[in-house]
Amino acid sequence: MAEQTTSKATGWKKWLREIAFFSVLLTGVTVAADLWRSQSVPDDVPFTLKATDIHGQPVDLAALSQDQPVLVYYWATWCGVCRFVTPSVNWLSQYYPTVGISLSSGPDEKLQRYFEHKALDFPNVNDPNNVLGRQWGVAFTPTIFIVRDGKVESITSGITTPMGMLARLWLA
Repeated sequence: MAEQTTSKATGWKKWLREIAFFSVLLTGVTVAADLWRSQSVPDDVPFTLKATDIHGQPVDLAALSQDQPVLVYYWATWCGVCRFVTPSVNWLSQYYPTVGISLSSGPDEKLQRYFEHKALDFPNVNDPNNVLGRQWGVAFTPTIFIVRDGKVESITSGITTPMGMLARLWLA
């Protein structure tokens, strides 16, 4: 009986080591990918944004980012990965200022219908010709910038978990 208990304990320890190893490996790969992708972001661009969202409301990133970090979410309606990330961004927008910037996703009216259909509730600036995306050096969708006091604190691209976004916001 004691051998069976020891065997079970050894089995659990082995699984915990495996989980820890793959968690560290996945974190390392994610950080490396974010660093590599962030090279496309120009250093000399002021990360400010004064625009009007798809509902006609003004968006001023410098003002929003003064007191707390702002999540700036570059995405597209045609982006498959964005379909997984957008609900998390929408959830976080209840707690942190969030600005979506949709790239090459059609006219404002189409985006308004998309937001209504998906029950999205964060301010979104339409960038139908990818002008803002190019200025900010966005090469992949989705790309998330964490901006504080008008400065980019963090950049990540691709699939991002709610906890990953929260960690970036907390660290900003």
